[in-house]
Amino acid sequence: MQRKTKIVATMGPACASEEKIARLFRAGVNVVRLNFSHGTSEAHIQHAKLVRDIAEKMQIHVGILCDLQGPKVRIGKFEHQKILLKSGDLFVLDADCTLGDQHRVGLDYKSLPREVKEGTILLLDDGRITMEVNRVQGNQIYCVVLTSGELSNNKGINLQGGGLAAEALTSKDIADIQTAVALQADYIAISFPRDAQDMERARALVQQAGGNASLVAKIERAEAIDHLEAIIEASDVVMVARGDLGVEMGDAAIPGLQKRIIRLARAANKLVITATQMLESMIHSPIPTRAEVSDVANAVLDGTDAVMLSAETASGNYPVEAVEAMHRVCLEAEKEYEGMHLFERRAHVHSRVDEAIAAAAVFTSRHYPVKAIVALTVSGNSAQWLSRADCFVPIYAMSPDIFTRRKLTLHRNVFPFEIIQQDRSRDEIFAEIEKILSRAELVQVGEEVLVTYGEPFGTLGGTNSLKVITIGINE
Repeated sequence: MQRKTKIVATMGPACASEEKIARLFRAGVNVVRLNFSHGTSEAHIQHAKLVRDIAEKMQIHVGILCDLQGPKVRIGKFEHQKILLKSGDLFVLDADCTLGDQHRVGLDYKSLPREVKEGTILLLDDGRITMEVNRVQGNQIYCVVLTSGELSNNKGINLQGGGLAAEALTSKDIADIQTAVALQADYIAISFPRDAQDMERARALVQQAGGNASLVAKIERAEAIDHLEAIIEASDVVMVARGDLGVEMGDAAIPGLQKRIIRLARAANKLVITATQMLESMIHSPIPTRAEVSDVANAVLDGTDAVMLSAETASGNYPVEAVEAMHRVCLEAEKEYEGMHLFERRAHVHSRVDEAIAAAAVFTSRHYPVKAIVALTVSGNSAQWLSRADCFVPIYAMSPDIFTRRKLTLHRNVFPFEIIQQDRSRDEIFAEIEKILSRAELVQVGEEVLVTYGEPFGTLGGTNSLKVITIGINE
């Protein structure tokens, strides 16, 4: 059984060798995430080259997602690395402080004193430490500790309910976009976008740099929920980034928000990645908890395109085992998945020919026993339409364009293959389809597949035809 849900794995020290990356690919990784919050531009470029070289040797397609750091608001450092705070302690967040102690600590985000007021609740270290602002005086924020705990260097700060004015794209992010374009990233993730304008600005910067990467909006600010549909429309992919979003919105809100984000993205023909702490215990354990298994399975049942591993593969003790566990869970959950039948629930009048052809193909595959749908595509659009329609047979997307094939590694139930379309007759192309599927042992003689294609062949956005072919009858 082929796994429909894709797996995104984060590159890091635990999986930086050629041998370990190859094992991750064999375990089921479809897309590699390069986390630009860590490492140098040179290191990211080297890692991307290594990923591409290994994928080529293994004759598989693997996508690359570059994840920008964004305006992570953090405290500074302590003289002795960490302190222990108790409920009721008075503590100062001081934008002028260079090295913290038991009573105060500096701020990397110098504007914070101008964005809070008496009564504001601050959440530090993903909400493990909470403080209430008592007063603001100049560059100092005087707080009362509400939750006891250990606070160490460079921990993040969130405002309960959101509201930070920090720009989504920092000067570092703008420079990192240049790096992502240089290494030919397939996807670039924008951290902490507040609205559609943040995504539009990022797209303009990518285009100015000469890139064609698809953009991922990481939904992790409370403000983003207020502009969710507009952000989805301005993006190619959305990520349910449950870490910071859970801190700002409250942990109990996350399951419902996850379902809403996935539902809205799919209805808008956009992709979805579900991320953060999916198999967190496997950083130190060779097996996941039952709660983590259920979490991954529920994301699959919600209709996510991909599930993501972060520290589990980047710095964990069991990176390959984490991917293998995620693969197993996805396969089992997919057996229970009931499609949302989005095309059937929409209006019967389609605005695009390729969407209408995709709807017809999916309808046919549900009512006639074809083995698979083959989408001959240049841009990948027809394969994406098929993926959105909850097609229950595999979608083999055959494209002459390497960038299209790499991007399709993220699409649910889509499996990319290379094919040359230009200057070939229809009979030649159909014969080549049969060879590709037979070589990969995906079909047998006498089985039928459904092909969507455009005439003339090789035309961008030209899908306008549908045909059932029988494997092996021309041999």
